[in-house]
Amino acid sequence: MALRLTAVICLSVMFITVRLASERGVHVVESLFYRQALALPVVLAWVMMAGGLHSVQTRRIRIHASRMMLGLTGMLLNFLSYILLPPAEAATIGFTMPVFGTILSALILHEATGVHRWGAVLIGFVGVLVMIRPDAGHFPIQGVAVAIAAALVTASVSLVLRELGRTEPAGVVVFWFTALSMIPLGIAMPFVAQAHDPVTWAMLLMIGLFGGIAQLCLTSALRWGPVSVVLPMDYSAIIWTTLLGLAIGEDWPMATTWIGATLIVASGLYIAWREHVRARQPMVSPAVQRPG
Repeated sequence: MALRLTAVICLSVMFITVRLASERGVHVVESLFYRQALALPVVLAWVMMAGGLHSVQTRRIRIHASRMMLGLTGMLLNFLSYILLPPAEAATIGFTMPVFGTILSALILHEATGVHRWGAVLIGFVGVLVMIRPDAGHFPIQGVAVAIAAALVTASVSLVLRELGRTEPAGVVVFWFTALSMIPLGIAMPFVAQAHDPVTWAMLLMIGLFGGIAQLCLTSALRWGPVSVVLPMDYSAIIWTTLLGLAIGEDWPMATTWIGATLIVASGLYIAWREHVRARQPMVSPAVQRPG
């Protein structure tokens, strides 16, 4: 739980720093490049301590490449959501990831999804509508669309990670994601790279450092505790992003944001709880298995 909480705090700092760097003229692709490039030494040090470079050998490089493209797209959309929306609202919409994960699991993996989880999915979407209030025009529609797309892509990444996790240790997955992402980012950088002042460079350093620490803590947390125990820590992001947002001059979130966040968090926690219950149930014949 402590590792997961540390990861969430680091991610919150990273996203806020991305927003501040954008206000200083940093292109979002630059933020992505330095996020990965500066995290790579941290990941390499972790790999060397865990077993050396030979431990990251893989026969599933194509799936790692697919995970990289999805992960990089999700990171790009998440960065943009924090640039386009107030931090608390961007974080709250990001909480819909388990909702989209449930939908994708049913549609792509054909997992049995009963009334309990479909009800939680509905509550999650109601929470989004309550928070953004489309009729009121509080938030730019493009920002909301980007944040929802980020949650959807992140949920897609979770499905790929589930497949990779059957054969690949967490360190291998993190290493190849970070290393492979430098290829498309390195190609794109000459078109967007620019000079920056020392303060902006310090922000880019923070993005890479906090992003790398967060990634390692997220992965390590699942080694020390089950998902149902560590996952609730993710929802503390609403606290950290709100406080950090206030520190950089953002307004206190509206009442509808808190109401919507409550519904979305309740939805995500209920889905996680149902997954935990299903995982503890003994295996039964498909003919008599009850959907969760």
